[in-house]
Amino acid sequence: MTPTPPGETNVMDFPTNSPDDGPVETTLGEQLLLLSLDDESGAEKESANVAFAIAAASLVELAVAGRVEVTGDQVTVLDATPLGDPVLDTALADIDGWKKSRPRRTKEWIEHLKRGAVAGTTKNLVAKGLVREETKRVLGLFPVTRFPEADGSAEDVLRRRLDAVVMRGETADERTASLVALLHGAKLHGLLYKKPELATAKTNMEKIAHGEWAAPAVRQAVKAAEDALMAIVVVTTVTTVI
Repeated sequence: MTPTPPGETNVMDFPTNSPDDGPVETTLGEQLLLLSLDDESGAEKESANVAFAIAAASLVELAVAGRVEVTGDQVTVLDATPLGDPVLDTALADIDGWKKSRPRRTKEWIEHLKRGAVAGTTKNLVAKGLVREETKRVLGLFPVTRFPEADGSAEDVLRRRLDAVVMRGETADERTASLVALLHGAKLHGLLYKKPELATAKTNMEKIAHGEWAAPAVRQAVKAAEDALMAIVVVTTVTTVI
């Protein structure tokens, strides 16, 4: 992705699409959230792991856009110019400001960015008309907000593309492979497949995640994010079980 000069609209800033424009474009974080939301109820599946994956997706997007660089396990800001996406711009500004205290590892950034990742990403999906916000009362007492599907076209295209890559062996582009790596790292295979396809899907997704499908700088960022997600998910799972 080519960095956008100040004052210009970034390709990730998608206000509205006409019906003839095709599905609304989405970021990696928005794609993760779409895959995790139940279309009918709007309830989120695998919420803890999805939140970490969305935070990791912000780092990957920033690396793809040339805004940050991941060397080893350290994140460095190369260009603090906003991209035009509220979630990514907040993450970039946060990294650029917070880095001054001390160097931080990828895992620390993901844990830090997780705090506002889901809320901001959800707002983006509502603004793009892909989900709608509904507040209901449970047992007539407790208000619960859910985000059922409003326009399923983007998710339909996304799932077809992932299925073509994961199960039919089609070549993955940079963004699809990045998404597969994030899903694999956060152990979110179940958002795409159930038994009996699940075991095959896990094997194929691991191969894709570790393939040579992007420039070295992007692969490094994705690998660092994937490794951090795996470490976080293991700790989260153990803590939950205990």
